[in-house]
Amino acid sequence: MRCGLRRCAEEVLRLRYAVISDIHANLEALEAVLARIDALGVDRTVCLGDVVGYNASPNECANIVRERGIPTIMGNHDAVACLLEEPWGFNQVALAAALWTREQLSPENLEWLQGLPGQIQTEHFMAVHGAPGDRDMYLFGWEDIIAHLPFLEESGCRLCLFGHTHTPGIYSADGVYTVDDDSKFSLVGDKAFFINPGSVGQPRDGDPRAAFGLLDTEKTEYEQIRVSYPVDQAYARVVEAGLPPFLAERLTLGR
Repeated sequence: MRCGLRRCAEEVLRLRYAVISDIHANLEALEAVLARIDALGVDRTVCLGDVVGYNASPNECANIVRERGIPTIMGNHDAVACLLEEPWGFNQVALAAALWTREQLSPENLEWLQGLPGQIQTEHFMAVHGAPGDRDMYLFGWEDIIAHLPFLEESGCRLCLFGHTHTPGIYSADGVYTVDDDSKFSLVGDKAFFINPGSVGQPRDGDPRAAFGLLDTEKTEYEQIRVSYPVDQAYARVVEAGLPPFLAERLTLGR
């Protein structure tokens, strides 16, 4: 893959990518998603950022992603947790979790987070956290997406993977496409697409199951996948850590 301007020969290969995002220190959700990914036998996994924040297992999640060598983008919570940015604009709950996370991170994970890139580009896609050039920007719907389509054209790319909103979605110049559970979507043609795989660790679309995507560059197709995990265990970790109770409760609601 290429991070920034770096290239390697494997870019030209046709690969199956697992696309994960917004793990947010939810160990139980991450382990369940990675177990499914391993069972699927994908070629590569890419993470769209926010490995930490909100939940109670920042080091455990960072250790797993780092030790697996998963190419990862720096999310806004990652940037705050590793002291590169201050939590301006964070609400009270997010602020409390960010400051708690700062105190928990090991030196190794702090250094790893500080070195994450702002975007990743391969032969097949561009990957960002929020929006191209701005990890803090939310792309909630078609109106937000449409302004960034020219950026893809200028980059010579027709597929942008993004996270940050914690809500799965597929968007193109001609509208929004419905993504059903475990459904496949054809990317054949010349249209540019923005795809959000949803959140591993804190879904906000009303479905508490962990979400991730599977991009098959040979078939030119994307599949949205949901995975059940022991939410009660993640809930208990948040409570035991003394984090705001709302962060535990929202895991059960998927909101």
